[in-house]
Formats: sequence, C-alpha cells, structure tokens
Amino acid sequence: MAAAGRSNAIDGVGAAVVPAEKVAAADPHAQAASNLGREKFLPVTRHALLDRLTVPSLWPKSDQVKARRFMRYLDYWRRHGYAAKLLDLEQLYEPFSPDTDLLQTRRFTAAERRAMQQRLVAQVAELLIQGNFTRIAPEDFHIILTQDSHYGLDLQVDTDAFEELLIFYRGATTITERHRDIRKAYMGWREVKVPVFQRLFILFKLKPSETCVEELMQRQKLDRKKAEAVVRRQRKMLPDTVRSDYVYIKLFKNMPRSDVEMAFPNTRVRFRLFDKIKFGVTAGSGLGAGVVSTAGKLALLSNPYTLMITLAGLGGIAVRQASNFIAQRNRYMVVLARNLYFHSMADNRGVMTLLADRASDEDIKEEMLLYTALANAQVNIRELDDVDRTIEEYLAKTFGVDVDFDVTDALSRLKQEGVVVELPDGTLQTMPPHEAALHIDKLWDSCLDNLPDITTSGEGEEIERHAAG
Repeated sequence: MAAAGRSNAIDGVGAAVVPAEKVAAADPHAQAASNLGREKFLPVTRHALLDRLTVPSLWPKSDQVKARRFMRYLDYWRRHGYAAKLLDLEQLYEPFSPDTDLLQTRRFTAAERRAMQQRLVAQVAELLIQGNFTRIAPEDFHIILTQDSHYGLDLQVDTDAFEELLIFYRGATTITERHRDIRKAYMGWREVKVPVFQRLFILFKLKPSETCVEELMQRQKLDRKKAEAVVRRQRKMLPDTVRSDYVYIKLFKNMPRSDVEMAFPNTRVRFRLFDKIKFGVTAGSGLGAGVVSTAGKLALLSNPYTLMITLAGLGGIAVRQASNFIAQRNRYMVVLARNLYFHSMADNRGVMTLLADRASDEDIKEEMLLYTALANAQVNIRELDDVDRTIEEYLAKTFGVDVDFDVTDALSRLKQEGVVVELPDGTLQTMPPHEAALHIDKLWDSCLDNLPDITTSGEGEEIERHAAG
C-alpha cells in the first residue's frame, strides 16, 4: 500500500515530511546548538496520546471504543511487566544500596558480588534504553566534563576513580534564563541561552582503595607508601558515607551541560583564572606594601614593643588575605550545594522506580501509535520505513514535536505479545481491537499460573531463598 494510504490511516492528512537525518550524539553540546539532534523520547503523555488516537475519524469501522479498551489493557499489561522487572532489580540492588535499612541475612563472596554487580549495571542500562535515554560513551566523557561552568565554578572530576560509571541523558535542549546585565550596571536584565539535559542519569561505584593504590603505583611509578598516602588524601575529600562497596544511582533535572561535574562525589572546586589574578594582585600589593612599610619602620625603631606591633600588623595583612581566599572558596561550595539541591530529582532505589515507570510509558506510547497505523491499513514488513515516517509526520503535525520514532522496537513487542503476526509473505496481520483486548485478557489470566519456579529462575531468587532460610 502506498505511503499516502497509511498516512490517512493515522491522521487523515498528508503532513509535511520531517527531515529524517540523524546527528551523532557524541557531542551533545553541539547537538543542542544545531537543534538537529532527534531523540526517541516522546514528550507527550500517554493520556493525551490515547485521547487523540481513539477519535472516531481514525477508526472508520466505529471501533474507537474497542480500540480505547484494548490500549488501556495493553497499558496495564505493559506496566505489570515492568513491575516484575523492578522487583528483580530491587532485590539485586539490595547488597549495593547505601540507603538500605534491612537486615543483611547473607554474605556474598567476591565472585558473587562481581556477577551481581554486572547484572545490576546491565539491567539498569536496559531500563534507560527502553526509557529512550541516550548514553554518553566513556570515550566521550571529556566532552561534558571540561566545559566552562554555567554557575561560574571551575569543577574537576577524576573519572579514573570509578569502577563503574554510566551517564545517560534525555532531552538535550536549551532553556532561557534572565541574568543581571553588567553592561547596564546590573540595573537591567539580559536573556541567556543555557544548554541543559532535561534528565541526567549517573550511576557510579568507586574502586576499592587497594585497586587505586596498585593503579597509582603502575601509572606514576610510586612506591606503595607514597601511593597509599595519595589515595588517603584523595579519599578524605569524599563524604564519610561514600564507600566503595556501594553503587550510587542519581537522577537530575534541567542540569546545565557544563556542570555535570556537580553530580559526582569527588568533585573538586578550583579557583577560576579571574579569581587567581584577583587574589594575586590584592595579596601581592597588600603584602608588598606591608613589607615595605614594616621594613621602613624597623629601620627607624628600636623600641621592642613598637617592633612587635609592627610585625603583628604585617601578620594581620597576611591573615586577612588568607581569610579572603577561604571565604571565596566557601562561597563556591555554597553555590555548588545550592544548585545541586534544586537539580536533584531522585536517588538510588527511587531512581529505579522512576525509570521503570518512564520505560513503560515510552513503550506503550510507541505501541499505541504503531497499532493504530497497522490496524487500519494492510502493511508489508518491507514498507515499515514508510510507516515510521508517517508516524513521525503525525507527531509533528499533532503535537509539534520532532522525534526519531523507534518503529522496530515497538513492532517487536507487539509481535511478542501476539497482537501482530508476520505472515510468510511479509504481511503484518494485526488483530482487530476487540480480539486484541480479549487476547491481552487471556495473557492476564495465565500470568500467575506461569510464574517461574522460585528455585530455578536465577540468581535473584537465589538471594531471596537464602534470605528466607
């Protein structure tokens, strides 16, 4: 069937085709600047999408009520699947959680912890991908960790300190803020464009101290004693609650892309070049004048009391400069803490719950769109790219959003549930809404009957069995 026919099947109007070129996400800063990057994230609520996909004009056989029922059934079914995944993930995370208040009834060997850690990281990454987050590859960390700070801070992070490090983002965009305008003597305002990640996810686990010592000895050719001293000094910068046994998971909102360093526990705040010059000028001039004045007085004075007062004045100048240095550093830390507080969205187990909810949202939205397109037109698998473009046109026309619709992923899930079947000739046979709703109903009926045996379903249940015993 022609592409125009499928367009009519979903929106009734031949909308202008949205450019389909994709920009590599290796540099998300450049991506936002050009506004050409297209993400898979659908920035529309599933409720709004359900209302628009079940209007009578999209269902010529008056099946809109049946279609709405099926989509709601599918929504609940999809959420059940993610709830089951979340239960397994939370159980797997328990030995690594820094927030747990539960009794640890079993100790795991080093090999068991390594295997569980690998499964944990892999399953969290899978949730993020299903939630249409984009991963920043390790080789590209320098792109987001070396930019000038939006808040006027010079932040430094040593990524070599982490045994595990995942960074994902969703919604690379630009927001507008109002700042005082220095050109108007701070009496007026100016608008500033700030590149942000609408959602920023970070998972990290520190390397054990012994591992850091050995790596430092090899990398810098230090003896063990010196390497241990360096590692101790670095670890003193961390909060007391941060330990290498834990896996930390963080989610932030509207994070300026040049301030991602704020999210790490080993962030170091350094003085900017402007502050270094200012301190150098003021400290140098102050101490210089004090030394000259003191030297002159020492040449003229022989009274020991007057001598002590003169030297005390010189010491006071030095103390004042040191106090200014410390006060400026404290102001930096206050700025860091205040802005991090307002960007923080969830931590650890709460992040996993939120990710499972968002992933199920993205799945059902994709499936509703694809089902509507397939249920009202005969489509062959070779025409899937046309369906993809049609759905993207519909989203652009209806909601004004430019997204990269993931038609392959949505189709694989509908086929897995049995709602869509691919015939030998490539034709995609789709259940009508009433039959599809009954099919999901049967899946619900058999769900509990087909639960896996707790003694044979994997390491997650192994943990539970030992805890119960």
